[in-house]
Amino acid sequence: MEPGDFKKWRKSLDLSQKEAAQALGLKRRMIQYYEKGERDGDKVEIPRSVRLACFALTEGVEDYHGPNRKIKRREEKPKKDREKEPEDAVRVE
Repeated sequence: MEPGDFKKWRKSLDLSQKEAAQALGLKRRMIQYYEKGERDGDKVEIPRSVRLACFALTEGVEDYHGPNRKIKRREEKPKKDREKEPEDAVRVE
């Protein structure tokens, strides 16, 4: 995942940097580093665990407590809000 892709991911879920940090269990500053792709002039790579967490959040998963337990999913937007979304927006079905 490239820095631009990370920022697109965040915006596709309509998350602020602070909200993305909370959802991923990170500090807001790390979100800024990932979006910029560098920290103090050094390249910053987005760890696999963060990339997988981004995918899970895109799929609506908010938390995971292990196998054979119910997965907590994000509340789906009311139908009237979904109708306003662009066709290429990511939705949880």
